[in-house]
Amino acid sequence: MSELSPVLKQATPVTVDHGEGCYLYGTDGRRYLDFTAGIGVTSTGHCHPRVVEAARAQVGSLIHGQYTTVMHRPLLELTEKLGTVLPAGLDSLFFANSGSEAIESALRLVRQATGRPNVIVFHGGFHGRTVAAATMTTSGTRFSAGFSPLMGGVHVAPFPTAYRYGWSEEQATEFALRELDYLFQTLSAPAETAAFIVEPVLGEGGYIPGNTAFFQGLRERADRHGILLVFDEIQTGFGRTGKFFGHQHFDVRPDVITIAKGLASGFPLSGIAASEELMSKAWPGSQGGTYGGNAVACAAAVATLEVIESEGLVDNAAVRGRQLIEGVRKAATGAVGDVRGLGLLVGSEFTTPAGEPDTATASAAQRLAAEKGLLLLTCGAYSNVVRMIPPLVVSESQVDDALALWSDVLDEI
Repeated sequence: MSELSPVLKQATPVTVDHGEGCYLYGTDGRRYLDFTAGIGVTSTGHCHPRVVEAARAQVGSLIHGQYTTVMHRPLLELTEKLGTVLPAGLDSLFFANSGSEAIESALRLVRQATGRPNVIVFHGGFHGRTVAAATMTTSGTRFSAGFSPLMGGVHVAPFPTAYRYGWSEEQATEFALRELDYLFQTLSAPAETAAFIVEPVLGEGGYIPGNTAFFQGLRERADRHGILLVFDEIQTGFGRTGKFFGHQHFDVRPDVITIAKGLASGFPLSGIAASEELMSKAWPGSQGGTYGGNAVACAAAVATLEVIESEGLVDNAAVRGRQLIEGVRKAATGAVGDVRGLGLLVGSEFTTPAGEPDTATASAAQRLAAEKGLLLLTCGAYSNVVRMIPPLVVSESQVDDALALWSDVLDEI
């Protein structure tokens, strides 16, 4: 008999029969409030009727039309539709399948466009599991350990993680930018630096938002030195943070963004967006792939964008996000050292009385929540942050239900 790899560990004990909206239903008939959303993927909830119908109709007409061989309507429709929501000037798109592929495509583009070998990423960032993406990932060693040597040309600068440093946000930001300038003097000269690649909110790194001063500091340095600024919007895009893209909270202009996760409500689809001028600097033949821009995934993505717009899901994420973080802060006990987030990305960091990471208690809380019917995940370098990522369709009453369950969990542990 064949079996799944023993290295694959399930975060919850649930075997799913079906999903609907914010709920998953186990094969045992039990209903679970899903605040994992497939790690931020099912933006319109499980099996939104409009997404289901779009995918079903597309399966009946064309499943796969390889898009460097033939063109198909869903891809053209999606490209046009994204033009209405992408940041100004980012009018050229390349599609792939996964977040890791999008990151590697962005890396290839910035190196080819600038002719420079190095990129700078930021401590705590997660960008994927393939070799280049894993090299750029510093949210935990589990993503890059055991298959060295990794890719060269990647340098790591501090992210303003104020809670970890024990500083104010202003102090952490000044430190991070000062250390970035020092990195220019000691590791990667500006003339050899192609790009900064950064998440607006650290995802796997612990749900830590950046801030305006930090990101505008990156933009200023990028402009001064001819460096490109790449925002990894794979987890923060498509309304997740309460704005369409996470960087829009910080009044900063990207040169490239990477997209995936919530784009197609669960169908595998990713991409990069840049200006046509920048994208045209990619070398001929450097962009492509067998399954990128799959017709069914594109049809689902078009429907997803229509649902996000027609149901006001970006505004809902902002309102429900405020409700969620306020409730999580109110519920926090002494076991929780910090609560933070942006929109529908909310993390509770568990620490010991001495302020050390408390992985055991975070894991116990996540498991107990599942037993009570609330599905959550952990993240952070020590896996001591319990994160909440409900679908963007989550209602006020569903947030209240989740908060009641979470409060019970914290009281019990």
